[in-house]
Amino acid sequence: MTHVSLFVTCLADALFPDVGKATVTVLERLGCTVDFPAAQTCCGQMHMNSGYPDEAGTLVRSFADTFAGADAVVMPSGSCAAMLRHHGATVAPGVAVPPVHELSEFLVDVLGVTDVGARFDHSVTYHPTCHSSRLLGVGDRPTRLLQAVEGLSLIELPEADQCCGFGGTFAIKNADTSAAMGTDKVGHARETGADYLCASDASCLMHMRGVVDHQDRAARRPASLRTIHLAEILASQ
Repeated sequence: MTHVSLFVTCLADALFPDVGKATVTVLERLGCTVDFPAAQTCCGQMHMNSGYPDEAGTLVRSFADTFAGADAVVMPSGSCAAMLRHHGATVAPGVAVPPVHELSEFLVDVLGVTDVGARFDHSVTYHPTCHSSRLLGVGDRPTRLLQAVEGLSLIELPEADQCCGFGGTFAIKNADTSAAMGTDKVGHARETGADYLCASDASCLMHMRGVVDHQDRAARRPASLRTIHLAEILASQ
């Protein structure tokens, strides 16, 4: 039996609790035991991106202390995993960060599975998030997992490699550009005719959901193009 520790991430904790629950559901279905260290906080990415490396380093050190001794730390977020794996040593030199895994990496590379026993009777298009693609190099792991879901029809997203426009504090400092990029991304997703727009980062989903909701309200139409986290699809049965 594989023992893992869950890092649920700030956004999942505050706004998307079902993503954390879904992650646990998938891991336990596959025979893992999951613990949740209650002392966990932020990975420090927001602080590093905003020009506060000392504060980011404090949070990385807190992460390392909280998860000390963990064989594997799994998180439903490519951006948080990328922060800790690629930037942790920069903002917290000499700190030993335990092994961190984005969910799809852990399922495919560590557990060696693509079929997690899920069923989802809907059409889905997948947005590969920037950090998971460019820093982690997760490649086709998420789509391989989706392709193995019974009942799911996966539709390729046009210009999938383009950013959704969120980028953390980028969305605040460059709001007009961020909104334009989000509009382009949602437009491409609508072109597919898919029921759901899926991603593996709650931050990107929050941004794209905001664009969808704004468009639906402006058009005075019912909610359309639902957004969903990869973990939630994989937990479905």
